[in-house]
Amino acid sequence: MNDSDESAGRAPRAKRADARRNQESLLDAAAAIFAESGVEAPVRDVAARAGVGTATIYRHFPTRADLIIAVYRHQVEACAEAGPALLAAGPSPYAALTRWIDLFVDFLVTKHGLAAVLQPDNTAFDGLHTYFLDRLLPVCTRLLDAAADSGEIRPDLKAYELMRGVGNLCIGADNDPHYDARRLVTLLIAGLRRGS
Repeated sequence: MNDSDESAGRAPRAKRADARRNQESLLDAAAAIFAESGVEAPVRDVAARAGVGTATIYRHFPTRADLIIAVYRHQVEACAEAGPALLAAGPSPYAALTRWIDLFVDFLVTKHGLAAVLQPDNTAFDGLHTYFLDRLLPVCTRLLDAAADSGEIRPDLKAYELMRGVGNLCIGADNDPHYDARRLVTLLIAGLRRGS
């Protein structure tokens, strides 16, 4: 293999990495816009936040449902990856749990518009809840177990209960601009502390 063959062999990999970064940048921009304005926000707003044209978004995501599903999956993965990283880098397991719950709340704010946009017969919609639970329940369990093992929180709470409780507290944010889901979730997490 000569040098030009080697550089030709490397070029597609670099392009794929760039394309992956560009797509992640689009998904981050869409998530931010959805959190601010809801999933019905204009695609041009997502494009402006990402610094691209709307055609670029449609090239990656031909329909709004495609974009929303991709944002959903992207945020699930970000939450799943953040848990172990926060636990490893945080000052305590409780601090890691608290920070992870903040990320989870951000995700839920975006997620709540999902059902209104997707039709129940959309095959991509069917597996999203299972995907969500499969990826995030083990992460939440690990964080809760670490905080309980360190003696920072009560040991009697299951990850599904906590995630469900946080999710239910976030629902009110859809209909009332004065509803502060993050404040209520902070109170819930504070209530996990031993002696609370």
